Amino acid sequence: MKSNRLGSFIFIMLGTGLFVNSCNNSKDTDDAKTKKDTVIRAIVKIEQKVAPNRGPVINIMDTVSTKQLVLCIRDSAANSSRISMKLSQIYGVKLAAAIKKNNLKIIGPPMAWYKSQQAPFFFEAGFPVDKKPAKLPAGIILKQIGTDSVVIAHFYGPYDLTSQAYAVLQEWMKDRKKKQLQPPYEIYVDAPLEKNGQLKDPYKVQTDVVFTWK
Repeated sequence: MKSNRLGSFIFIMLGTGLFVNSCNNSKDTDDAKTKKDTVIRAIVKIEQKVAPNRGPVINIMDTVSTKQLVLCIRDSAANSSRISMKLSQIYGVKLAAAIKKNNLKIIGPPMAWYKSQQAPFFFEAGFPVDKKPAKLPAGIILKQIGTDSVVIAHFYGPYDLTSQAYAVLQEWMKDRKKKQLQPPYEIYVDAPLEKNGQLKDPYKVQTDVVFTWK
């Protein structure tokens, strides 16, 4: 993705925290509003604070993906700011409810497929889960990741520089005359905040960008 998705990622990780809480406790309307306001303040604080002063670290790995079932929701956004809001709802509310209702377990970090590189953005976002639900809720799909040949960019750095990971992978594919099979996807391996709410060094936060090839 060429757009800045720092806000999107903050929503993803804090939304995941909201999901965990929603599965274990009953929350009233005022509490939910407080959490939402906290998320928004965190995004503003981090977007103001993170200013890249050096290039990201990008490590390339040519490997094979592992089989996974990913519970996803398809959506679109008119601009990058709207992606943040959409992901907040998808991870923290819609998927949270579906996973709880179907007695599923999240077995990995959040993932997202971006089918467009410029506005309007079309994407799928989801969590890998332990099993297939008996019945998929309306508006939710199940993506299957097989044992495919993949090249992964392990990206460490500010999120507004992730376009460099895509460029590196595209060059890798071109040099080896490989053909991309599916839209690339991102795995948000690390949260950008410490448990105490302090901002991590962005160069210690890992995001994986994955290309499937043949």
